[in-house]
Amino acid sequence: MSPEILAVFMFAGLLLGLFMGHPLPFVLGGVAVIAAYLGPGPHVFGLIISRMYGDVMDNYVLVAIPLFILMARFLSDSGVTDKMFESLRLLLGPLKGGLGLAVVVVSVLLAATTGIIGASITVMGLIALRPMLQYGYDKRVSAGVIASAGSLGILIPPSIMLILMASYSPLSVGQLFAGALVPGLLLGLMYAIYVLVLAHLRPDLAPPATLEERGRYTRGQLLRMLAIEGVPPLILILGVLGSLLMGIATATEASAIGAFLAFAIMVVRGRFTWRTFYLSVTETGKAAAMVLFVVVGATAFTGVFTAGGGLDVVQDLMRDTGLPPWGLVVLMLFCVFALGAFLDWTGIVLLSFPIFLPIVAELGMEPLWFIVAMAVVLQTSFLTPPFGYALFYLKGVAPPEVSTADIIRGVMPFLGLIIVAVILMAIFPALVTWLPGVVLG
Repeated sequence: MSPEILAVFMFAGLLLGLFMGHPLPFVLGGVAVIAAYLGPGPHVFGLIISRMYGDVMDNYVLVAIPLFILMARFLSDSGVTDKMFESLRLLLGPLKGGLGLAVVVVSVLLAATTGIIGASITVMGLIALRPMLQYGYDKRVSAGVIASAGSLGILIPPSIMLILMASYSPLSVGQLFAGALVPGLLLGLMYAIYVLVLAHLRPDLAPPATLEERGRYTRGQLLRMLAIEGVPPLILILGVLGSLLMGIATATEASAIGAFLAFAIMVVRGRFTWRTFYLSVTETGKAAAMVLFVVVGATAFTGVFTAGGGLDVVQDLMRDTGLPPWGLVVLMLFCVFALGAFLDWTGIVLLSFPIFLPIVAELGMEPLWFIVAMAVVLQTSFLTPPFGYALFYLKGVAPPEVSTADIIRGVMPFLGLIIVAVILMAIFPALVTWLPGVVLG
């Protein structure tokens, strides 16, 4: 089989397997096995096994993934988020759109302490969606804010996506964490501004809370409650990001610090039970296994794809488009956006990095900027149907009156804001490169 036909066969097989409803890691691995016999031959299996040991099993950085997932579970079980949202909800209630603003603020704090999309959206969906509907918020606005802001957990450090990206790129985890921090916060700020502007233009979509609702507490009591509940997440953020960006700890060591601090918060708040601990550990094992199974399947897929000549075919096809350097960058980011409708971020990163990063190097472009821009675009993979995971996470905890169509329509304005954020990063590259230069030299 020629390299051109092999490339078409492998991507067609990938899409067919996904549309048939099979899990991504097994589709990747299955297509790789079939393509190996049709293309380069069975001898390529030895190369794939060697890559799995070298790139996956011996990769010390990947140990951070289950530890950060465990940290997220412990923090969720500590109940910090519920109290923090309650105080913010009452404090910002008088503002038009104040409840939506509270969702964005708490989601950003969750993103900086968990890095797990499923945890952030599920928690915010449970504690925020029903109150927003009760206070007269539009269904689409409510669902869009929660799904979009909850997805920031995969972008704002500590993020397991950035850890995986660092493992398959020439950059360190610290560089990617520092580079993604400002764009992630910028995106959160844009979401907050959108909610406030929308609420002022259309108060019926995001009305302020009633005086009766706020009458239970004084402003001073609410501020004290917020300060108390905000301390544990801040300790966690400083412990993880502070130790990493100051060079005190590696990514793996910082993840262990985070898991310990989250466990301590759960114990201090009196939420520790052996059953909770058991469930946290088992759920962490399941989530980490899912991510690492995709890594193994994608390693097999890209190994066969490269050995069969498919990688060279796709790269030559992109080079022969005749586009200028920025045109190629736009094309690559558009491919990431399109793939986001069908694949999760893990598959997209592992499939696209071997193709895109050599082209980026040839163009003489800053790899840090490109990878962070790609991470921002990958936000859309959680929000675009038919396989947007954030849509289904939120639908799973939403009241019956909120349909999947409501959620999809609600996230559409936020997809536009993500594109605007990438354009701002292109106009002002320092949004990505400034902090790594200051912190890491």
